[in-house]
Amino acid sequence: MRLGIIGLGGAAKQMMPSFLSHPHVAITAAADSREEARRAFGAEFGARTHLTAEALCADPEVDVVYIATPHQMHRDHAALAARAGKHIIIEKPMALTLDECGDIIAAAKATGVHLLVGHTHSFNAPVLKMRSLICEGAIGPVSMINSWNYGNFLYRPRRPEELRTDAGGGIIYNQVPHQVDVVRLLGGGMVRSVRSMAWTLDPARPTEGAHVTFLQFENGSAASLAYSGYDYFDTDEFHYWIGELGEPKRPDRHAASRMTLEAIADTGSEVAAKAAGGFGGDRRLAVPPPDEWNHPHFGVTIVSGPDGDLRQTARGVTHYGRRGAVEHPLDPPRAFPDKSGVVYEMYDAFAGLRPILHDGAWGRATMEVSEAILRSAREGREIGMSHQVPVRDWGEPN
Repeated sequence: MRLGIIGLGGAAKQMMPSFLSHPHVAITAAADSREEARRAFGAEFGARTHLTAEALCADPEVDVVYIATPHQMHRDHAALAARAGKHIIIEKPMALTLDECGDIIAAAKATGVHLLVGHTHSFNAPVLKMRSLICEGAIGPVSMINSWNYGNFLYRPRRPEELRTDAGGGIIYNQVPHQVDVVRLLGGGMVRSVRSMAWTLDPARPTEGAHVTFLQFENGSAASLAYSGYDYFDTDEFHYWIGELGEPKRPDRHAASRMTLEAIADTGSEVAAKAAGGFGGDRRLAVPPPDEWNHPHFGVTIVSGPDGDLRQTARGVTHYGRRGAVEHPLDPPRAFPDKSGVVYEMYDAFAGLRPILHDGAWGRATMEVSEAILRSAREGREIGMSHQVPVRDWGEPN
């Protein structure tokens, strides 16, 4: 499967180890408007580089396009790839509105290409294992899901539009889709209604940075979601001091991102610091030794039913049942950070082995819930859903 990348920022850089981990995936091309990014990518991977998305989509040596451009470009770049007959992996959020999500779905359907929305943390191996245990009846019917995540999101370097909600900034479009995708997968997918409160607590970062949300599912279960990106408390304390990507963390770094950001003089310097995390930048991801790789996570997630609870751990899942706690260890991560679930899911569809789970309809349903969290918080009322889809039964590979 020959892969081309549109957008060589931090998201693409974090995906590269997972792309390279698949034995049947080749990185053949990339596109970015920044010369330094193209030069760095070409030198490191020996792939062709293009100035524009149009040129990449016209490349005959590309089968699948991974779209990692700013959110406001997703719809146009997805339509471009679909018209060129390229299968599509599109970063979350799928788009900025439900109408844009619908346009992407229609474009993929019109040309018969596969459409996958990700990466989100619902691709994580422990989350998929929890879903498998739920389907096996390990805890009985799901009654409630609790998801907590406190971290430093709002104080990482940002471009100006990333601090504007109307441009796809803040937690609603960047962090909430992770949380929603995870609880939808574990709860069966069909959210009935959303009630939320959200807060903008720092005038210097004028976008939503925290929320508390209650989801009702059609099957009678419910989920409680809490998120804060204000860099005070860190829920990794509840996860054995393992970070979101699976890396060991120091326990004395509370507010460290705030203090680092205070030392950045102006908006231009902050934008440069953001760019440093992509190709052509000088900031490298610290990769721990392979024996210290853990599975990625998104805070603390606990699923409950009449016969027990499930919780993700650093190396698998713990089932708390009537006879005590049982560990379900998983194979080690394939890469660091391990986002390989995205790659394997697309390859399996490309090879005709099984359909895509995180398809366009799934991505739109997650976007509907995320958008409703914002609406509910602003309007002070419960919001009903109309675009939800159930979790697809993968079945066995052909």
